[in-house]
Amino acid sequence: MNVSAASTYSAPSLAELHAASGVVYATMPPTPHYQWPVLAEALDVDVWVKHENHAPTGAFKVRGGLVYMSALSRDRSVPGLMAATRGNHGQSVAFAAREHGIPVTIVVPRGNSVEKNAAMRALGAQLIEDGEDFQEASEIAAALAERDGLHRVPSFHPLLVQGVATYAHELFSVVPLLDTVYVPIGMGSGGCGTIAARDALGVRTEIVGVVSASAPAYALSLAEGRAISHAATTRIADGLACRTPDPRALAMLSAGLARVVQVTDDEVEAAMRVMFSATHNAAEGAGAAALAGLVQEREAMRGRRVAVVLSGGNVDANVFARVLGSGD
Repeated sequence: MNVSAASTYSAPSLAELHAASGVVYATMPPTPHYQWPVLAEALDVDVWVKHENHAPTGAFKVRGGLVYMSALSRDRSVPGLMAATRGNHGQSVAFAAREHGIPVTIVVPRGNSVEKNAAMRALGAQLIEDGEDFQEASEIAAALAERDGLHRVPSFHPLLVQGVATYAHELFSVVPLLDTVYVPIGMGSGGCGTIAARDALGVRTEIVGVVSASAPAYALSLAEGRAISHAATTRIADGLACRTPDPRALAMLSAGLARVVQVTDDEVEAAMRVMFSATHNAAEGAGAAALAGLVQEREAMRGRRVAVVLSGGNVDANVFARVLGSGD
């Protein structure tokens, strides 16, 4: 698929997912999926954790960046890249672009994660800190890309979905007969990738999207059947801080999700503590959101075979220390 062919979208085929897996596995191995006895005991649910926090950048997004950049690298006329991010998408773009020697500029909102910013710089990206939130940073990135003749890497694109779908392909291929998978929804690539992998493999697992109650744009849009913008004010789940949904993601999520669960910041922080105490894995706010969704619905999930996607572990040390120290 050409990287510019993004105005319409159809889900990737199984052959496309296999091709994307080949690109991803040239750089990284599949991530693990574990059953943690302490976690299962705490929830009284048969639960698997898909550990995307074990990816090279600490988050699932790197898969999409690798596939996107593999396609883009065939165009030798690209002078450089421009992207906007709260952190994990930017690390994905910088990581993949470094492999191809393409310079990257990334716009992050003011007050962004210090450690995510440092990680992007360490991968060779030039950072611009501007905008009050992700949406403003994205608009600034688009304007700068046009001004400077740079290729704008979007936050949602079919090639990104193909890449991130490889984690769900791994999960469904190795853990059979899953009844339910909880997946966090930021801009939608992870949820769409999970739907795409399920449908391509022909399994019947229900997929539950989890959004922040303090960034409910996707939940509101899915309920109304149209894109609705809403302020994103979450203090902990920056990876879910979407103000304006992507219409293509919205269409696929609407068709493929069983339902959407909204989780509060307090519930996310509680899930971060549970994940650490039960598995000794650090989960950033967005990374713990799927577990928070399961905790909210655990009564209904008893007797079912469930998985949660730990989508990333990139949480600043001082933030994580505060969260761990604020439990009962």
